[in-house]
Amino acid sequence: MKNNVLIILLFALTLSCNSDDDTSEMTNVEFTLIARENLFGNGNEGIIQQNMVITNQSDWNSLIAQINSENNVSDNFTEIDIDFSEFQIIAVFDEIKGNGGHILEFSIMSNSENIIVNVIDLVPDGDVTGVVTQPFCIVKILKSDLAIVFE
Repeated sequence: MKNNVLIILLFALTLSCNSDDDTSEMTNVEFTLIARENLFGNGNEGIIQQNMVITNQSDWNSLIAQINSENNVSDNFTEIDIDFSEFQIIAVFDEIKGNGGHILEFSIMSNSENIIVNVIDLVPDGDVTGVVTQPFCIVKILKSDLAIVFE
C-alpha cells in the first residue's frame, strides 16, 4: 500500500513540474547597432541618464538634434534613416563621467510578455582619459507590441 501511495505521489509531482507556460523561455532579439559612443559636450547636450524607446520619426529627429547640439555626433552613426513602420529604436544614455573609456553594452532578450534590455556599463581600468564623457548606445530592433523592460 505504501509503495502505491509513493508511486502516485511521484507521478503527481512529475506532472506538476511539467509546465506548458512559455513565459520564462527567453530568446535573443536581433538588433542593428547604430552607435556606441560618447558625448563630449560636458552635459551641454542636456541629455540625462535615461533609457529610451523611440517609435516615430519626430522623436528620432529631436534626439539627433539634441545629440548634435555640441558636436556633430550623428555623422558617425551607421544609419539615421529609420523605417518606423518596421523598426523601433532603443537608446541608452549613461550618466556623465569624469573620465573617458566607459562603454555601454547590452543584450536584448524576449519572452512571450516582454523585451528585456540588460544594460552593462563597462568601466575602464584606471583613468583612461581626463575628458568628461557621457556613454550612450543606440540600436534598432523590429517593431513589437511587447513591453520593453530595462535592467
